[in-house]
Amino acid sequence: MTEPLEKRLEKAMAELHAAQEAVARTERELRSASFAALSSDRAVRATAGPQGELTGIEFLENKYRDMSPQELAASVLEAAGAARLKMNRHVMKAMAPFAEPSSNVPELKGFELDWERIFGPEVLREDDEDTARGPATPAWRDALGDEGED
Repeated sequence: MTEPLEKRLEKAMAELHAAQEAVARTERELRSASFAALSSDRAVRATAGPQGELTGIEFLENKYRDMSPQELAASVLEAAGAARLKMNRHVMKAMAPFAEPSSNVPELKGFELDWERIFGPEVLREDDEDTARGPATPAWRDALGDEGED
């Protein structure tokens, strides 16, 4: 026997209110979130804020003094990109439950988000993908030629 329309509407409204409260909590948490990441050469730590913006940069242990401008720039970009990626993944994980279909109200199907289109393909890669492949060439090396020149 099907549930009366009034009861189904009541359930849907309760779920809507719960979802609105959860979204508000998630938005508050995300507004204050930040993530830091180190460059592979451990010379730079960058911090990304809630919208992926660069909010901090630290040069660690005076390593920058022995680096060429190109190496330092590559380290900064690598650390900033890694911090932004951490923030993007955090946003994706925090918001994913709101796109899922309702278990209580079958009429609420949820919706699909194209995370790759929003944040880029890196956000969908596994966190430990790089470690599974073994030691990689530091990203700052990609910015330099074989002789350390651009």
